[in-house]
Amino acid sequence: MNCSVMTYSFRRTIERGEMDIFDCIEFCQRHGIEYIEPWNRHLAPADEDKNWARQVRTAAENAGVAMGCVAIDGAHIHEETEEHRARNRAYAHHWLDVAEILGAPQVRIDAGGPEDMPEEAYALIVEGYRELIARGQEQGVAILTENHWGPTKNPDHTIRLLGDLPGLGLLFDSNNWIEERREEAWAMTAQYARALHIKTFSFDAQGNDPSVDLSRCIAQLLEAGYQGVWGIESVPDNGDEAAGVLGTLDLIRREVG
Repeated sequence: MNCSVMTYSFRRTIERGEMDIFDCIEFCQRHGIEYIEPWNRHLAPADEDKNWARQVRTAAENAGVAMGCVAIDGAHIHEETEEHRARNRAYAHHWLDVAEILGAPQVRIDAGGPEDMPEEAYALIVEGYRELIARGQEQGVAILTENHWGPTKNPDHTIRLLGDLPGLGLLFDSNNWIEERREEAWAMTAQYARALHIKTFSFDAQGNDPSVDLSRCIAQLLEAGYQGVWGIESVPDNGDEAAGVLGTLDLIRREVG
């Protein structure tokens, strides 16, 4: 079993200037976490100079930490105007280039759009993903959607997209479903997971998050045959981000075995 840390888990620490992407890599090395999953906002110099990403790749390789999925914000597919869609598409292309330089096998690009996903919006989203999937295949980078915001929080919309786009994978977030359908969504979508964010907020005395039944979530992923990297995205209520990551790591290792 391999685990990863999504660098959003250190968002507050990074915003305070106490960590950067290189510190995140060193944290993974120190704690035996095999993969790092960068948020593109934590690779900000690559917005202007994509070759800067070679420094990150070298640091990860030297630390023995593999590159996982890069979460790309600002490149979502659906927008109301053609101009805005074109701008987002160009940004997605730029970050596919960065991902290739990093040696990342996957990127997450959101669908965007209204939560009810009307047919006109759906057609635009499908067209956008088709173009990105083809481009990603040329670069050796798989395209993932995520139940993140907008229509993909609804498992029905997510499954429809995945069914109509065979080259599209799912970054499965344990939390970001419509709240009243969360556990139903786990069962519906576990089979499509190609990467994970196991999300925690706090821990009880047994090391479990009392707000969500992650034991059940992980069991459903295992039953569905998930064999990929077990991703950590902790957002601790108490603000202790390092402890949140390590607590989530312990929880995953205990449940997966």
